[in-house]
Amino acid sequence: MALAELGAVVLDCPDPRALAGFYAGLLGGTPVEEKDWVDLLLPDGRTLAFQESSGYVPPRWPAQDGSQQFHLDLTVADLDTAEKAVLELGARPLDTADRSRTWRVYADPAGHPFCLCTG
Repeated sequence: MALAELGAVVLDCPDPRALAGFYAGLLGGTPVEEKDWVDLLLPDGRTLAFQESSGYVPPRWPAQDGSQQFHLDLTVADLDTAEKAVLELGARPLDTADRSRTWRVYADPAGHPFCLCTG
């Protein structure tokens, strides 16, 4: 029996509104703003949240001497189509050269790594 239920995944960032806008463009959903916090209410009922952090330092990827802390795996129907869209939203490629793989790695505008993966 589970002791808890996941409420939200929260990303620290310098600008919660801007990062929520990026993920709303990627995942859909409705941003709900508070002072230093934005909840992105996703179409499936889950919440991705963004918290302002004035001392935010983005993770480095790949980092042999450090930690990437976490990353999101996002399932897409077509990697090429999704890649074009996330780059237009402001993502930057981190590891996308091997086009034979079923996943590619990007960074969101605040530097958090995420993967686009085919199911």
